[in-house]
Amino acid sequence: MQRLGVIGGTGLIEMTLGTQINEAGFTLIRTDTVNVETSWGEVPLTCMTLEKEGQERELIFLQRHHNGNGSNMPPHAINHRANVMALKDSGCDAIMAVCSVGAIAHDFPPGKVGLAEQYIDFTGVASTFHDDEAVFTSVTEPFSLKLNAILEGSLRESQGFDAKENLMYTYWLAQGPHFETRAEIDAIEKLGGDMVGMTMPREAKLTRELEIPYVAVCISSNWAAGREPGDSTADLHHHDVSSTANTRLGPVWGCLIELLDE
Repeated sequence: MQRLGVIGGTGLIEMTLGTQINEAGFTLIRTDTVNVETSWGEVPLTCMTLEKEGQERELIFLQRHHNGNGSNMPPHAINHRANVMALKDSGCDAIMAVCSVGAIAHDFPPGKVGLAEQYIDFTGVASTFHDDEAVFTSVTEPFSLKLNAILEGSLRESQGFDAKENLMYTYWLAQGPHFETRAEIDAIEKLGGDMVGMTMPREAKLTRELEIPYVAVCISSNWAAGREPGDSTADLHHHDVSSTANTRLGPVWGCLIELLDE
């Protein structure tokens, strides 16, 4: 893949290339920080040029929570249209999002890394580039089947899972910025949600409108509200969620390398 966009958040705060990139045969040639102007606002991107076997590839990193000089934009205030359009204008062939999620499914314990196969969005908040005309985009399969198949193999290998291990989950979009109640999580499970987060499906909708292949690598950072073994009343803390997610980036780097090699 010539140019890969990567969207980070709580699960990937910044793009600091690790030893896995070098071990995969890539050499970092240069890094540039640019601000891309879009019709919906300015977006900071980190652009990395990599070389492998005489061929260059580009990695374009976006922190979805960018907020001036920081990365603390609250989830309900993220300018998703500007973010996604900035990646499109940068010529990305595909986009890989990295997400930290609260786990509901019993087979998705904290520390496991999986993939979004479907999402459920009942927030009632529109996420579209088409405010002035009626355009109806099919999202029957909101994520790239081809890229998900590639990343599923990578995640099995990097985590030592056999073919029977489930890695495909349904993401429930919560409005945020509050975490959910125990009752909400119980209802979400009954309606088909395996994991819960506050951002990613809005990106998925916009990338479908722009016909950019999109996949979401999801790090189980914590049990969702009421699901902590032994303590169903345990509070959730954002710092703990972020810390856990950022210790599980090994499988994420494996996914990134697979797509760069694609």
